[in-house]
Amino acid sequence: MSELLLELQSDEIPARMQARAIEDLSRLLGDALKAQGLEPESLEAFATPRRLAVAVKGLPDAQPDVEEERRGPRVDAPAQAIEGFLKSTGLTRSQLEERTEGKGTFLFARISRKGRPTLEVLPEIIPGVIRSFPWPKSMRWGEHSLSTDSLRWVRPLQSILCLFDGQVVPLEVEGVRSGNITRGHRFMAPSPFPVNNPEEYRTKLRVSKVILDIAERQRVIDTAARKLAETAGLELVEDPGLLAENAGLTEWPVPLMGQFDESFLKVPPEVIQLTMRANQKYFALRDPQTGKLANRFICVANVEASDGGKAIVAGNERVLVARLSDAKFFYETDLKTRLEDRLPKLADIVFHEKLGTLAAKVERVAGLARTLAAYVPNCDADLAERAARLAKADLVSGMVGEFPELQGVMGGYYAEAQGEPLQIAQAIREHYSPLGPNDACPTAPVSVAVALADKLDTLVGFFAVGEKPTGSKDPYALRRAALGVIRLILENNLRLPLLAALKAARAALNVADATDALDQVLLDFFADRLKVQQREAGVRHDLIDAVFSLGGEDDLVRLLARVSALSALLASEDGANLLAGYRRAANILRIEEKKDGCRYDGAVDSALFTQDEERALSEALVGARAEVDSLLRVEDFGSAMSVLARLRPLVDAFFDNVTVNAEEAAVRANRLNLLNALRAAVHTVADFARIEG
Repeated sequence: MSELLLELQSDEIPARMQARAIEDLSRLLGDALKAQGLEPESLEAFATPRRLAVAVKGLPDAQPDVEEERRGPRVDAPAQAIEGFLKSTGLTRSQLEERTEGKGTFLFARISRKGRPTLEVLPEIIPGVIRSFPWPKSMRWGEHSLSTDSLRWVRPLQSILCLFDGQVVPLEVEGVRSGNITRGHRFMAPSPFPVNNPEEYRTKLRVSKVILDIAERQRVIDTAARKLAETAGLELVEDPGLLAENAGLTEWPVPLMGQFDESFLKVPPEVIQLTMRANQKYFALRDPQTGKLANRFICVANVEASDGGKAIVAGNERVLVARLSDAKFFYETDLKTRLEDRLPKLADIVFHEKLGTLAAKVERVAGLARTLAAYVPNCDADLAERAARLAKADLVSGMVGEFPELQGVMGGYYAEAQGEPLQIAQAIREHYSPLGPNDACPTAPVSVAVALADKLDTLVGFFAVGEKPTGSKDPYALRRAALGVIRLILENNLRLPLLAALKAARAALNVADATDALDQVLLDFFADRLKVQQREAGVRHDLIDAVFSLGGEDDLVRLLARVSALSALLASEDGANLLAGYRRAANILRIEEKKDGCRYDGAVDSALFTQDEERALSEALVGARAEVDSLLRVEDFGSAMSVLARLRPLVDAFFDNVTVNAEEAAVRANRLNLLNALRAAVHTVADFARIEG
């Protein structure tokens, strides 16, 4: 078994593209090798800012020999057809076999093909891998840049290293010929050097100040940054995304600590952290005792400086001061204008061409927040309405114009600074939440009402104008909005009738298609999202279907309480057997109703009973139905399910001893009505027909 090493060196590969490039190179080369019968034992790809590489171990030295049998034309086929078959196989007529299959005798060719040496195959497949590489963004360059079939690469390709067991694999792509030469760090070890195998490649690169493995570069940054922070009595603000980005920007990462003037700490910490992160790729630090941001930062250099990094730190400090000065200016300027004075500008921003301006949305959300406040315990309707009215005002502030990621956050700071109640400031800050499954869900009453109102208005509005999600496309993040509504309701245990909330949101819309039919469409959409959300919690989607399909259930808290009780019932032996009995009853009814062309949903006549088992089941059903109805009214779903479970032995006895299709028509019809009564009793808690398995 042999080894293959391929390195593609270029100008800087953007950090955000490197992880995907590693996956794509592994996939493309692995598939190409496998298609040629050259399946390796292992394949490991790497990326740095200047190179994409892959080491393949356990490659066979040659393709496997192939034995192939191919059926040709009939023996009495025209000579031209036989001649064509001979030409395609490279055999003579005497080398073919004759064999009878079915109604004819056919010619068969047995072809033996010896596998080619791997070193011959590689030059044919590797250029194809390079040319078909799916960079998210790529470019052409040089004298062939105007040619439509010229190579597109993320940045100009500079060199190709390609070795198979120490031998150069001869290939050329866009004038770049392969060899055994690579280069180390651009500044600290730029001289070219040869390598013979993957292990030597790794070792020599490290000596030349290049850490090939991106995961190792992350560990180097994380360890050194934490040590710097600890030495200063501080702690690193966790940021996995920034850690990965810095690892993608450096081949030899060297974390360094800098500082800035404490006066900038008067600016909200989110602003400082975002300024450092977005513009400069710096890590923030904080005081472990107070949790407050410190006036220190960590930058990651790509070089070991002779002065220990003093000049690098000083340069980064100068740049950061300029950035923070801009942020401070935006913040202080924004504070001079009250949020309500910004509201007229929202009339100049189109929310959506079919849904009007942002100002119109704000009015709808404010009214809806007041309505929803009645369903949120301890929620002040006046505060909810005012918070909703001010929630979007920071969109026309200087700071949010510079950093859109801070919308809502800055509004909360500005509201607090202008003396608004803390509930309003908090609601403004949280009204976009939760943004995803890992985002904290608001729990403060005013925040919950405003967040619900904002999401429901968005959902109802876009559905009303025909902009609902299709397939994988969801440009307005409506699935996320629905999941946000579900989390707000469930995590705050809100007894919110969803249909009433949807009608209230619809009433504020001036859209022709905002009709009653829209409510059911949206309710179905919520049901689908609920199944997705609950699946992650281990709840079966069919049980949610079984409860939803009863109709009229739009209280998500109550619905999931039913689902939980149903799950517990089916996990018990009595419940599982009751389900089996239900299915048997439902199947008999379906068959007989189809055959007879009528429904057996009439009253059960006890005078027609001829066996104790049918009388016992009927009496038990009457008692159980009354008891279940009483328990459902007080939402004691567990007890209601237990009552139904007690029917199990009577159902078993009925099917064991009673013939449903009795010879006497009246008795048969009465027994079918009894089965329908069983089905109806079970359907008071869930539609068992929806339960799978």
